[in-house]
Amino acid sequence: MIARLLLARALASTLTAATALRPAPLHAQAAAERFDILIAGGSVLDGTGRAAQRLDVGIRGDRIVAMAPLLARARAARVIDAAGRTVSPGFIDLHAHLEPLLQYPLMESALRQGVTLALGGPDGGSPLPLAPYLDSVRTATIGINVAYLVGHNDVRRAVLGMAARAPNADELARMKLLVATAMGQGAFGLSTGLLYLPGTYSNIEEVIALAQVASDSGGIYTSHLRKEGIGLLDGVAEALEIGKRAHVPVVLTHHKAVGQQMWGKSTLTLALVDSARKAGTDVMVDQYPYTATHTGIGVLVPSWAMAGGDAEFRKRLGVPALKDSIMRGIIDNILNDRGGGDLARVQFSRVAWDTSLEGKTLKDWAARRKLAPTPENGAALVLEAMLNGGGNAIYHVLDEQDVRRIMVAPFTMIASDGRISSPGDGHPHPRAYGTFPRVLGEYVRNQKLLSLETAIHKMTQMPAMRLGLTDRGVLKVGNVADVVVFNAATVKDMSTFASPHQYPVGIETVVVNGAVAVSGGKATRVRAGRVVLRTAK
Repeated sequence: MIARLLLARALASTLTAATALRPAPLHAQAAAERFDILIAGGSVLDGTGRAAQRLDVGIRGDRIVAMAPLLARARAARVIDAAGRTVSPGFIDLHAHLEPLLQYPLMESALRQGVTLALGGPDGGSPLPLAPYLDSVRTATIGINVAYLVGHNDVRRAVLGMAARAPNADELARMKLLVATAMGQGAFGLSTGLLYLPGTYSNIEEVIALAQVASDSGGIYTSHLRKEGIGLLDGVAEALEIGKRAHVPVVLTHHKAVGQQMWGKSTLTLALVDSARKAGTDVMVDQYPYTATHTGIGVLVPSWAMAGGDAEFRKRLGVPALKDSIMRGIIDNILNDRGGGDLARVQFSRVAWDTSLEGKTLKDWAARRKLAPTPENGAALVLEAMLNGGGNAIYHVLDEQDVRRIMVAPFTMIASDGRISSPGDGHPHPRAYGTFPRVLGEYVRNQKLLSLETAIHKMTQMPAMRLGLTDRGVLKVGNVADVVVFNAATVKDMSTFASPHQYPVGIETVVVNGAVAVSGGKATRVRAGRVVLRTAK
């Protein structure tokens, strides 16, 4: 009997010791930590597409250090009450025009959408050389994180100027060296704008050679297609061929079908992408949620007319036969491409030589001149604009059904194509202020086209994976503390085509690298952004 008692006591002692040595549960360990910020009581969508969980998120320094159902508020220097709110990773904008960054370093038009990382250098245009520019960005201090692509148009211009020909072997070698140098300085890949000058003068072999350089460094290839209206299918096929032959991950950027003759053709372009993916080409798509595009007014001018630059363009206009051909080309683009067949579909956004035109349409300008709104008169006004220095415009030429169809494709990510904007500066496309809230408010809550978790996945983990980033885009312990807290019941874009300079509502808190950059829906003026570089392959 005594022996049995002693044995029982020994077993009990062993079990007690084992229990004492066993690690505490994760939530108990987390509860004992101290936090700089505790986001408490929220519905967490971690970015992976999984359903929401009720979790607290503990942040120390620039990292997430704990996620558990209940963390000790008393151990946090600052508590953000997220009850009734959705907590997600910061949004990653895979296509952003960051040219005014040094003018507007807070980057509030992006920040207040919930964007915590934006990828610049799209459509073939980027700072070159890259490294000195990135140094200037670091010196300025910025509101969100930025990363960059190297732009093919700038590489080509540096070697060939505006020449409308293929490079010779030496010139191509110099172009490849410029791409390799930028990749070595942290660029995430190569972008092309094959619709734009001078990239439109390149052939596919040139682009493949340069994309291969980006691929060799572990980069990606993003393409503003050579054609997005008539010729769209050929434009998609070219990008897929480049991806296949250069062995490079591809993004068909701001994917769309321009002009009424092409409406509905997204069924074919998405089928081409799906087929290429099944055949082994790593291709994805990004998209903004609007039925209007935005670019320079020069997009209405046939590219051959601009070869050699502005001086050569003016010379051609001095030759009656060439001017007549240029006019016919503009008329064709007004009828069948960006013009949408109606001068009212072309709305000026930025006109440095006559700011009174900003927000007005080509039809409005014709009426001001007491001209009939014909394609011929529109073409004459486009030429006048070009001779005065050009300008930018919004083109209302997309179909809502194409927008919806592209958005739900499983390989589509959300990206703004927006320019960093500030109230009073021009008349921008509303995507500059409203892209991400618009998806959450209009296409998730109102139209129920996407589930909330799917939409967040398209804004966070998907673009992070495309960039090869493993410490952003997902809320998990150890990752960078880029976090958004929003009200899923009220989040909404307020920017419109008539009145674009309006910040969204419902984006209540934005944390950038562990610092609260938006609180109560307002910018705190903290500039905690960093330059993010591609990790060497």
